[in-house]
Amino acid sequence: MTKKKTYAALLRGINVSGHRKVPMAELRPLLEGLGHTNVRTYLQSGNAVFTTDSGAGEEELRTALEDAVEDRFGFRVDCLVRDGDYLAAVAEACPFPAAEIQGKQLHAIYYSGPADPELFASIDRETYLPEEFALGDRVLYLYVPEGLGTSRLSAVVSRPSLLKGLVATARNWNTVIKLIEMTRED
Repeated sequence: MTKKKTYAALLRGINVSGHRKVPMAELRPLLEGLGHTNVRTYLQSGNAVFTTDSGAGEEELRTALEDAVEDRFGFRVDCLVRDGDYLAAVAEACPFPAAEIQGKQLHAIYYSGPADPELFASIDRETYLPEEFALGDRVLYLYVPEGLGTSRLSAVVSRPSLLKGLVATARNWNTVIKLIEMTRED
């Protein structure tokens, strides 16, 4: 039998301003219907944690979830699926003093694959100070002291020309930490 593993599913762009509604009360049984156990959701913005012993990898789990959401709700939602160890490694590798920063000033923008550092090298970082960013393993760390809503840098690092077809979804640091905790609860 395959060893059980806990994952976080990050659904992109749902439940925003009443559009692309995926109620968490319906997402939980949808994930259970895919054979997952210990399913929990966090907030209404597309965060779920589940355990599986299917032996499937992140991409297979992602595709199954995207297909199931489309079948159930009638629209496709980009998802990223990451295991708890990856989430913890992202937090540990954060180049910013996360413990000293308010959780809504620091964000992790998770990518579906590795970003090309050369594309990000063209950004004039001095122009956007005190905002800063750093690339990690399929993640971009974004420090925005005045918040994401007023950030000029967030629009720049999210340009399609930099992402080159990658799916990206952002979570504030409070959510990053909560998802790590949830993947450790098993």
